[in-house]
Amino acid sequence: MPITIADVAAAAKVSKTTVSRVLNGKGELDRSTADRVRAVIEELGYVPSARAVNLARGRTRVVGMLVPSLTWPWMGEVLQGAADVLEAENYGMLLFTCNRGEESMRQFAAQVAAKSFDGLLVIEPEGTLDYIATLHSRGLPMVLIDDRDQQSGQIPSIGTTNHLGAAAAARHLLEIGRRQPLVVTGPARFGCTQQRTAGFASVYAEAGLPIDDERIMLGDFKVGCGADSVRQAIDSGLAFDAVFCHNDLSAFGAVQAIQDSGRRVPEDVAVVGFDDIPMAAHSQPPLTTVHQPMREMGEAAARTLLAHFEGAALPNRPTIIPATFTVRASTVS
Repeated sequence: MPITIADVAAAAKVSKTTVSRVLNGKGELDRSTADRVRAVIEELGYVPSARAVNLARGRTRVVGMLVPSLTWPWMGEVLQGAADVLEAENYGMLLFTCNRGEESMRQFAAQVAAKSFDGLLVIEPEGTLDYIATLHSRGLPMVLIDDRDQQSGQIPSIGTTNHLGAAAAARHLLEIGRRQPLVVTGPARFGCTQQRTAGFASVYAEAGLPIDDERIMLGDFKVGCGADSVRQAIDSGLAFDAVFCHNDLSAFGAVQAIQDSGRRVPEDVAVVGFDDIPMAAHSQPPLTTVHQPMREMGEAAARTLLAHFEGAALPNRPTIIPATFTVRASTVS
């Protein structure tokens, strides 16, 4: 049987509270009593639970992380970035997904109520922002990893430069002589969709080549929307020499549909994605794309939360990590 704190208390002829105070260095204790308790701990070989000690100190040394799903292609990068920082500081991570909808959120709420973690990192599951903001207003320290460019201002957040990333894609396409782009967007309700559309269109407009509405295809960030948009453009007779997709998955679909039509990538149609998921470097052809700094965003969010635990104020404005642009063979042969 493992030695318990009750065994130590009985052998030292003190209360369990006194043993706890010795373990945690709390409270005024007679020196001889404290020495006796420490001697009994050593004699019995008692090893206190790290979780129990941390709880007694008012801290779990665990950070919660709430995400929509683990199936998103870039999710592993965010998680790894956050985990690297937390593990280096001897913190654990308690991961929550929303794969089962309301049931998942009920389980998450129970862990919040149980104070199972010291603070929270969030990639907002759609429709939960008000609830998350309420938790923050009630005192739960948290940092939002803002993948959708919502920037509500309610919660400290880490974001990236969607507008500038899309503008970089447009400049690249213009530099290689592509004057008739097709744009496959993400869902219209997302801030990142609005920013990427505006950033891309602004560069073409400045070049005297405004993008007509018929060239902007509403998508959903899935492979199928990229393929469907290309087929729709071909069927309608719309001429295009480039496709800018708001994520890499839809760009993969666009490439496949272009090739299925007998056209070549990039000779006939150049294709640019957004995200730079690991698969982008290994597609055929390798995909030119805007690199979202997802690992860096996870790292920055974790560092921000840990700094708060040490007394730093949480930032009252978004922390922005710039996107970069990666050229591969889907635009330049």
